[in-house]
Amino acid sequence: MSGTANQVDVLIVGAGPVGLTLANILGQQGVVTRVVDERDSLIDYPRGVGLDDEALRTFQSIGLVERILPHTVPNQILRFFDGNRRLLAEMAPPDARFGWPKRNGFVQPMVDAELLRGLERFDCVEVSWDARMESLTETADGVTVELAGAPAVTARYVVGCDGGRSATRSLMGVSFEGTTSPTRWLVIDLATDPLGHPNSEVGADPARPYASISIAHGIRRFEFMIHATETDEQVEEPEFIERMLAPFVPHPDRVDVIRHRVYTHHSRIAGAFRRGRTFLAGDAAHLMPVWQGQGYNSGIRDATNLGWKLAAVVTGQADDALLDTYDAERRKHARAMIDLSTLVGRVISPTNARVASLRDGVIRAASVVPTLKRYILEMRFKPMPRYEQGAIAHVGPRSKTSPTGTLFIQPRVDTRDAQNLLLDDVIGSGFTVLSWNNDPRKLLGDLAFARWKALGATFVAVRPLTQLHWTGQDDPDVVIVGDCTGALKAWFDAHAESVLFLRPDRCIAGACIAQLASELSASLFEVLCLNKGGNETHDSHERDRAVLHVAQPAAESSGTVTGAP
Repeated sequence: MSGTANQVDVLIVGAGPVGLTLANILGQQGVVTRVVDERDSLIDYPRGVGLDDEALRTFQSIGLVERILPHTVPNQILRFFDGNRRLLAEMAPPDARFGWPKRNGFVQPMVDAELLRGLERFDCVEVSWDARMESLTETADGVTVELAGAPAVTARYVVGCDGGRSATRSLMGVSFEGTTSPTRWLVIDLATDPLGHPNSEVGADPARPYASISIAHGIRRFEFMIHATETDEQVEEPEFIERMLAPFVPHPDRVDVIRHRVYTHHSRIAGAFRRGRTFLAGDAAHLMPVWQGQGYNSGIRDATNLGWKLAAVVTGQADDALLDTYDAERRKHARAMIDLSTLVGRVISPTNARVASLRDGVIRAASVVPTLKRYILEMRFKPMPRYEQGAIAHVGPRSKTSPTGTLFIQPRVDTRDAQNLLLDDVIGSGFTVLSWNNDPRKLLGDLAFARWKALGATFVAVRPLTQLHWTGQDDPDVVIVGDCTGALKAWFDAHAESVLFLRPDRCIAGACIAQLASELSASLFEVLCLNKGGNETHDSHERDRAVLHVAQPAAESSGTVTGAP
């Protein structure tokens, strides 16, 4: 589509963080996009308070991370206490394998504002406020959306990023399966943090479980469980709020309350993330308790996964079937995050003193075992994305140790022109063919190399830092990267595979040993069905970008590549 006032490639319903992130991803690829929201502006009060490393990596990929970092508190330590304020456990993950700290406090309204301002870079993206979606009608080649307060819009695809009460999900006729906890919680956000320290804690106190979380710019969040005997009217009274804060704040009557509200925890997932030309992302697709801070981050993962696929299909570079892999890849991980968050909530929230005492004993016993202590401290229990089906391919029989379908690391590296760069900033935002200690052209052969080059892929030869400036195997089309930290060598030491094909979202689409690189490449072109050409309404630069998608899998045999089912 060329894009007119009321005709776009992608219509995004909801200008929250997920919709705005998706719009930035599409804007980078020249996709004509409209974002509509029934509100008149961004929500201006804190909601989510924790960013993870994957979300920051996505913000890096859309060129906004430097604007967002000033609104974060990196390396946030979270401590869990029992009812006597004795330490039960601590989460302080030390590594930054994806380039960023695993735990970061943040002020959501300020980060959302940066995502919105980021859209000003793209002439192809527009945001419409006071535009409530009233209906959507799908045809063979698009979706017509009726809006209250604005003209109807016709889009090739619609993405509902409109929250837990999603109108998009309702209009799609998709179920929202799961449970809602009967327990209510009071959240209080304070300006001019009365404690002032960077500490964040969760109190597993059977008398009243609570949380106290430090975020950026002098804001602190408190959350308190509300007992069944306490009415909503009581909770609204200033005296109640003061009583909740009194054990933590010397002068609870002198605090600066930004807002307070009552909420409940939900553990729900949509029956389908896609129906025809309409998709769900973020809270519209899944809701989870707050205890792992993964609601916001799971939504950003949705946008990251769906964004490059929508761009590829809209520009004619991949078949519509690629979009089916969104549900296949995101559902299992979203479900795992819901289950983990629900479990942690159950561990934190018992109000029976005997049950809480038993829990405390189990946790303390576990902390005596070094491996279990590290498991908690380093957040190794957090489920990481690992796609077993979707837009991936395997060499020969599948191996449980294969890195295919996982996110590749992002250490700092050196090039011949610059030092201490994050890897993604070197390889760019498209596909990448990356090899350790080998020349990708020699591994692929000239014909396959030329085909990947025509797709806009980046070729990277990773070397020990000692070999960075050796020119004996220079190739003008290959970026030479020096492993200045040793992290890349350590990764390849731990895996048999030495050649990787990376997707735009930095997921490993395929991996093999060096001698099988040409076979894997050939099978990727065959099994993943690359479209030739592109949408003539987009410029030639966009048409030259092509994206892999999964076709029907070939029969598995040693030395061949099989697509995911």
